[in-house]
Amino acid sequence: MSVSDRAGKVVGHSLRWIGLAAVSVGGWALFAALGLTAPSLFAALVVAVVFALTGLGPAAVPRPLSMAAQGTLAVTIGLMLDTETLGALGENWIPAVLVGAGTLVVSAGCGALLALHRDVDPVTGALSLIAGGATGLVSIARELGGDERIVAVVQYLRVALVVVTMPLIVTFAFHTDTGGGAGAQEQSTTPWYIGTAFLLGAVVVGIVLARVIRLPAPATLGPLVVAGACELLGWPVDISVPTVLLPVAFIVIGWQAGLAFTTASLRAIGRIFPWAAMLVLSIGLVCALFGWALSAITGVSMLTGYLATTPGGLAAVLAVSATTGSDVTFVACVQVIRLVSMLVAAPLAAAAYTKLAERKKARTERESTVGAR
Repeated sequence: MSVSDRAGKVVGHSLRWIGLAAVSVGGWALFAALGLTAPSLFAALVVAVVFALTGLGPAAVPRPLSMAAQGTLAVTIGLMLDTETLGALGENWIPAVLVGAGTLVVSAGCGALLALHRDVDPVTGALSLIAGGATGLVSIARELGGDERIVAVVQYLRVALVVVTMPLIVTFAFHTDTGGGAGAQEQSTTPWYIGTAFLLGAVVVGIVLARVIRLPAPATLGPLVVAGACELLGWPVDISVPTVLLPVAFIVIGWQAGLAFTTASLRAIGRIFPWAAMLVLSIGLVCALFGWALSAITGVSMLTGYLATTPGGLAAVLAVSATTGSDVTFVACVQVIRLVSMLVAAPLAAAAYTKLAERKKARTERESTVGAR
């Protein structure tokens, strides 16, 4: 490839990013004027999906940028932790665990229903609809004997449907004040460059720590743990993430989910798409009922219960939670319980489905043999 060809390729790639960013900012302004919750996140997601399906956008968000955005959000949430909220969750840990277990049962059941389709095997069905850790599930799909292509698209369909519908439900069903949450933090007296330095340190240390102890979603859970620990220990005092960085992080998170939907991937599962979408929506509906039950049992608001039980999109859930009057710490803790339980249970569920399929096949072969005799 000549120098001029390489230069043209670089320019073309840059124009794709510039176009994506420009339209996303315009959508952000429009959705903010309409009063939608987390408008930068919602706009970025919608624009990225359109750009991905029309072939106008870049292939994907670079992993370092994606991890930086998730880390920024996680540190912001971590700095909101307080001992009173954690104490309240301690009293309600049983309902939180039961919600996670209920979500697992519903996910496994819907996975079995998806596997009834002739194009989906039991392992692929199970991994496709486990409500948590989309990236981790896609990465282990092939190792467990599943179709990683179908798992990837259905998992990101789940995440996208959660992220797309969540701001609409929060805005129109709960009538929340979009000026609350993270955007309404008390102004810190710490200079912006100190807050930025703390953010970088917490993200780097958190990701390294999460990888060492093998936490799922290291870019989110690692910085969240580090920032939360610092806040609970009271060091550093009066620290905060510069407010200008949070909407930027929301945009990148929206791009991350939206750009995953390429025309090729959607075409590959065209035949199962309506069935998969119906099952994903069914999981969302049941989880919303779990949220209502969690609210009734623990006394948290209906909004907090809904956000705490949404079946996926951890970063997006925390983003929306941070911009509303919901209990961010409670939401984060319940979501983390769900995420960890799903990632632990996914290989077990896949193995169980495999054994059931093998037994069914063996029984069918025996019946065929007896019939032939």
